[in-house]
Amino acid sequence: EELTTPGLKKADTSPLHEEANTAVIAVVITLVFITLLTVLVVIIIYLYRNKGTYLTYEQPAAETDEAVQMEDAPSKEKEEYFI
Repeated sequence: EELTTPGLKKADTSPLHEEANTAVIAVVITLVFITLLTVLVVIIIYLYRNKGTYLTYEQPAAETDEAVQMEDAPSKEKEEYFI
């Protein structure tokens, strides 16, 4: 007696059909791997070429030091005392 339904039985497949299934699975896995590798290479090349250089509108460090010194210098003309 069979305890399984006909739908649950393993279908009789020829060895040639099983080899074709294995080949299709191998090709799909290979294509996914190649696609991921290509995307990784493209991302690495993009990040290498765009290193994050950008323009700032700030004064260079030497000029800012002089400007700060001039602003912080106390004037002798008018001194204020707070009590």
